[in-house]
Amino acid sequence: MDNYFNMDLLRFTTAGSVDDGKSTLIGRLLYDTKSIFEDQLQAIEESSRHRGKEYVDLSLLTDGLRDERAQGITIDVAYRYFATPKRKFIIADTPGHIQYTRNMVTGASTAHLAIILIDARKGVIEQTYRHSIIASLLNIQHVVVCVNKMDLVQYSQDVFENIKLQYLEFSKKLQINNLIFIPISALLGDNVVDHTANMPWYSEHTLLETLETVQIAQASDSEDLRFPIQYIIRPHSTEYHDYRGYAGRIESGTVKVNDSVVAMHTGLTSKVKTINYGQVALKEATAGMSVSITLQDEIDISRGDMICKSAHSPAATQEITVMMCWLNEKKLTPNAKYLLRHTSRQTKCMVKNIDYKLNISTMEHIADDNYLNMNDIGQVKIKCATPIFPDIYRQNRTTGSIILIDEYTNETMGAGMII
Repeated sequence: MDNYFNMDLLRFTTAGSVDDGKSTLIGRLLYDTKSIFEDQLQAIEESSRHRGKEYVDLSLLTDGLRDERAQGITIDVAYRYFATPKRKFIIADTPGHIQYTRNMVTGASTAHLAIILIDARKGVIEQTYRHSIIASLLNIQHVVVCVNKMDLVQYSQDVFENIKLQYLEFSKKLQINNLIFIPISALLGDNVVDHTANMPWYSEHTLLETLETVQIAQASDSEDLRFPIQYIIRPHSTEYHDYRGYAGRIESGTVKVNDSVVAMHTGLTSKVKTINYGQVALKEATAGMSVSITLQDEIDISRGDMICKSAHSPAATQEITVMMCWLNEKKLTPNAKYLLRHTSRQTKCMVKNIDYKLNISTMEHIADDNYLNMNDIGQVKIKCATPIFPDIYRQNRTTGSIILIDEYTNETMGAGMII
């Protein structure tokens, strides 16, 4: 059990066009790794028979909404969890329809790896471009292109190689660090968990072997400390009469006792006095840990501030340029006012300009559209009422991202990546 809690966690997302087999692939992974309960298996076997299918429809494991099952498509983001002896996994099964692009952005925003499915009969299509561009924009480090339904093209190596060449040509426009191609049949299980005799020409890792061995980046590639303050701990008890702890999650870098740090909002400096992880006192804490820190000096820090190391702190700014993914039915227009949330900090803001809308099928910049509709992505300039302390998104996915909120309805309107 202790080993389970110490295992690496890989977050990955699946994307592809409608009927490319995303939900079936996830069902196959869960089924072949024995990660589903017997009663779940019995339920989907019964449901498959009821629908007149000659095989167990593993997609029913993830298409949980009634409308999804009725239409045979994925609408919402479905999260599933499983583990092997080597690693733990969180899967985000995201929709293939164009009108659910925003759901893919949501599901992929925290992923280390993206699986993009391509139907071997159809090859690279518009949705392949769309999902690959989103994966690149979100700075997902690993993209695994699974050419699915190889059983329907007689396991042809030529079909696989042609699709691979077509994708590689397109991917020259993208920023993807690690690109992997695997021929599979999600329905029959070829090269998903186990190697298959049907494709002797493919000898690389299966999909599960890839998921188990791919290198997981840290919360950020940046080594610079970024510690947004979420809560101030003041026990007001006799035992901890003078205790003032700053609680939050370390988004990048490390912090040690006696490190010189700066509170970004005021620019005041101090040294780290103690670090607590729950009830445990630490000498050092690293990215991904939620801790409370005390400082040697009494300085003004509150929720929304950020603690950084004095020598490597971000610059304060009130104007940012972001690649904005618009998530709401109300369109984005210039001069619109919103609440902007950056880490734990919130401020009022105004959209100064929409530089261009991105055609996420061709990557063409459309400069004459002065608005963003739901599911659109475009470059936007924003002015904040008070300073924030951002990083560039490609350096730090957490401190390089923002969301816009309607200050009257509290709806999330859009998500932006600072460029």
